[in-house]
Amino acid sequence: MALLLSLQPPFFSSKPLSLHPQRANLFKTHNRLAVKCLVKDPGHVSSLEKQRWENVLSTLASLYPVYVTVGGAIACVKPSAFEWFVKRGPASYSFSLGLIMLAMGLTLELKELVGIFKEKPFSIMFGCVAQYTIMPVFGTLVSKALGLPPSLSVGLILLGCCPGGTASNVVTLIAQGDVPLSIVMTVCTTLGAVLLTPFLTKILAGAYVPVDALGLSISTLQVVVAPILLGSYIQTAFPSVVKAVIPFAPLLAVLTSSLLASSVFSENFVRLQSSLTNAASSSVDMKVVLLAVILLHFAGFFVGYLSAMVCGFKEKQRRAISIEVGMQNSSLGVVLATSHFSSPLVALPPALSAVVMNIMGSSLGFVWRYINPSDLNQQAEIHD
Repeated sequence: MALLLSLQPPFFSSKPLSLHPQRANLFKTHNRLAVKCLVKDPGHVSSLEKQRWENVLSTLASLYPVYVTVGGAIACVKPSAFEWFVKRGPASYSFSLGLIMLAMGLTLELKELVGIFKEKPFSIMFGCVAQYTIMPVFGTLVSKALGLPPSLSVGLILLGCCPGGTASNVVTLIAQGDVPLSIVMTVCTTLGAVLLTPFLTKILAGAYVPVDALGLSISTLQVVVAPILLGSYIQTAFPSVVKAVIPFAPLLAVLTSSLLASSVFSENFVRLQSSLTNAASSSVDMKVVLLAVILLHFAGFFVGYLSAMVCGFKEKQRRAISIEVGMQNSSLGVVLATSHFSSPLVALPPALSAVVMNIMGSSLGFVWRYINPSDLNQQAEIHD
């Protein structure tokens, strides 16, 4: 310490001190205090180090589109790479979904989830209505505009009639959207799928697709509702523990979601290859099918955001609604398509969606991560 304090710059030498002794003593005292703070406050350095690691974890979590793209590529080249996970299904799928929702629950307080029903009932209702109008309608419009054959049209419409997926909650977190609203919308649209998915598919595609009401409801409670409530309870009961692990929660949710999406895609890749063979023999252009899936999800993201903006929702709610509408439960679509239709082409749009949707949604979340929603709200207020 004495050595550090003795190394004063020439400004504090004896000659200048004789001109302004009081001012010089003030500077000298201030300089000593600064040196003491640097030496005796290691907590400041520790805080900077912690903040640096939190920024690294946050950046890694935002790379969701990279993880999904790489996982999808591996699933195409070597589907057996995910066999260790697939062969343990459906338990491994349920556990992964539960882990994702537990990580989401850790970021929320229980009063936030309960309060959203009182504070934002219109937001919940609007999001659910948007989910079951925008996607089914555009599934029908896109299939007709591109002239898809009947089997592929049914598959695209079925995909549009599916509820929102849990991946939307992860993407909403990355995008700085309204996570509680996203989670409640996922729960409500999934429970609503018991009646609305078969009803809308029958009306728009002319094919009745029964949904296991009891099974879907129990699954929703097990892998969505219960883990979220558990995570919220843990946050309230053990705040110090949650504070230590919360920086890792988004990255854990992103990696688990990427593994789940890639595994679902790899499991259906053999079926997808069969569909591709049938598509080739039926003179179906795969580029058109891929374009149809991309257009459907783009319509969900864009029209979902636009409709929320027109109805006066704030930026965080707009993002949540846009992502929730644009990201479907494609796994449910694949299961329904393979269970109730003889043509493997019906499962082709949902199978492609498993990867395409996650890449599109996570890319949108990555962009929104660097745009502060409060800034856009302030700009809107200025224009108004």
